[in-house]
Amino acid sequence: MSVNLVFRAATPNDAKVIAPLVYSSGPAAFDYIFSHKTKLNAIDFLSRTLQKPGGEFGYKNHRVAEINGTPVGVATSFSGSESLSFMLVAIRQILRYYGPFRAPGIMRRGLQIESIIVPPEKDEYCIAHVGVHHDHRRKGNGRKIMQYMVSEGKKAGFSTLVLDVSAENPAALSLYESLGFKAIRQNKSTLSNSTATVPDHFRMIHE
Repeated sequence: MSVNLVFRAATPNDAKVIAPLVYSSGPAAFDYIFSHKTKLNAIDFLSRTLQKPGGEFGYKNHRVAEINGTPVGVATSFSGSESLSFMLVAIRQILRYYGPFRAPGIMRRGLQIESIIVPPEKDEYCIAHVGVHHDHRRKGNGRKIMQYMVSEGKKAGFSTLVLDVSAENPAALSLYESLGFKAIRQNKSTLSNSTATVPDHFRMIHE
């Protein structure tokens, strides 16, 4: 039996519920940046930033998928024109939550990740942070979330949509291909620390 998802804008009250879902979209990358040799781990960081409006990790940038009023999925989108403002917000967030001694290492690792998960161009609509609660996976909800996000990108006037997917996630790769995305390159990763090893990622495009 198919269950309808209801989509809405995220709010600060969603932060603790959706932070693990955002994290599940790329745990290795998040851990590599935000959990390595720190007391505040990646989910803690996301829980705090999702209570604030600004930046890539702010609640205003996320959409929540609900079933009967319960959040079961999340996704975000942004264009390359927002990259600079997002970077400035991220710097402030990292300094605030990790302090001046830990922050430089986190920022450095974040820049390293951008060689694998590359920011979009100004005219590209990037779909990211797609996560579904484990109790609601393999029921078509990921497909519905992606269909909604693609529709939103088209409504916003973007002709080119992009996303990145781990080479170790063939199920997601297959889903995105079925929705019209094509892999245009594989970004090789050599990033590894004692906390996480970041896999190769495919950049996919929908035109």
